[in-house]
Amino acid sequence: MAASESVLAFLSEASSHGGGGKVIRGRTRFDRLLFIGKTCAPLCVDALKAAIVEAKKGPDVGRYKEAWDCIRMAAPEDPDAQIDDAWIERTEAANKMESDRLEAELKGYKNNLIKESIRMGNEDLGKHLESEGKLQEASEAYARMRQDVSTTKHIVDCGKHLANVAIQRRDWNTVLSTVSKIAGVQSGDEELSTHAYTKIVSGIALLGMGHYGEAANSLLHTNSAVPAGDYAHVASPNDVAIYGGLTALATMERQDLQRRVLEKQSFRTFLEQEPHIRKAISLFVNGRYSNCLSILESSRPDYSLDIYLHKHLSAIYSKIRSKCIQQYFVPFSCVTIDSLEATLGRPGRSIEPELVRMIRDGPLKARIDAKDKLLVAVRPDPRVEMQLEALDAARKYEQEAKERLRRISMVAAGLEVVGTNRKSNTDLSAVSNTDESWYDDGRNLVPSGGGPVEGQA
Repeated sequence: MAASESVLAFLSEASSHGGGGKVIRGRTRFDRLLFIGKTCAPLCVDALKAAIVEAKKGPDVGRYKEAWDCIRMAAPEDPDAQIDDAWIERTEAANKMESDRLEAELKGYKNNLIKESIRMGNEDLGKHLESEGKLQEASEAYARMRQDVSTTKHIVDCGKHLANVAIQRRDWNTVLSTVSKIAGVQSGDEELSTHAYTKIVSGIALLGMGHYGEAANSLLHTNSAVPAGDYAHVASPNDVAIYGGLTALATMERQDLQRRVLEKQSFRTFLEQEPHIRKAISLFVNGRYSNCLSILESSRPDYSLDIYLHKHLSAIYSKIRSKCIQQYFVPFSCVTIDSLEATLGRPGRSIEPELVRMIRDGPLKARIDAKDKLLVAVRPDPRVEMQLEALDAARKYEQEAKERLRRISMVAAGLEVVGTNRKSNTDLSAVSNTDESWYDDGRNLVPSGGGPVEGQA
């Protein structure tokens, strides 16, 4: 598998110890390096060595062991294939001491009943547990922050922590629900940054769930004026361009691609980071489908190394290819299959099974002439359509007329059910007055014993 200059630059940047100007940072950086090491044979050793360096910068011993186990099998003679037991012991001891300290501090805050200190204690404990790789416990610590939040910024920070942990756990439903809560309370100076974060995270979650159209809509609304460092722990501007461009190309029509992608100034800034995506979309809009597909195929090896995109790459490319075939066939009533093979075919694979699948699924309105090797368009007859619409309207009119006649006959026969009118307020007040007068008269009655009654002299 070949790797482009962007992937190689990412590896060289990860291997450097300078740490300045990183496009991707945080725990997702290690995830990407480890995934490249596991899936790309030419870059396996370099990626795993960079992953080990990245793992040793933090306190997550489990990640270091995972990367070491991979490089031990890939390159047993490499110096990094020797496990660093001393670092593991020091890190585990430091992690235990830090956990004990944070838990003791949080217990003291709870005893003093200081809400702000309790919130900060839970946040510090959650960050420490997240850095150790204990994502479930970190999520529980962040969730305990909710009952002690007092400002809008606290709500946003709590939601971001929960969303970041959910992304690492690939819990896309939790990501969407958490981000929706953040979006409802945006305010203040950080509103633009929070808006960009929510759009990118929502787009990644929707992409992970296979909702490509909704993912494209979310990513296309990302504000390019927000600094990349505000969301660098989730994705880079290149990722936004790739995810948004591919999902838009797979789900949107040509007019929408021109208006909402190419002509939208905020997203064009992202597309400048990935000229291949921008050129592929431009070629599709201009009707040059074979060139569009060839550009996408040339970039496919790089996209298959992405931790969020690799599982959906085949489905997205299949949708784009189906759209290209469909749009190519629109102006024609009949096309030879050989010409389709020459224009949109793939080396070593016939296009006929793909055409059969598209016809069965419905996107392609055509039929295949197997004898003459033709793809013939199925054009609906306007005269037949008009006659069918007229017959349908006549049936609806007949049904409505029958219902009206049935109701008229029921009313004429006295079978209509008429609701009883409620008593008016006047009648009710009269009944009330009658009851009160009867009660007053009863109080003045003389009992049978002849004795006086209450109220009588």
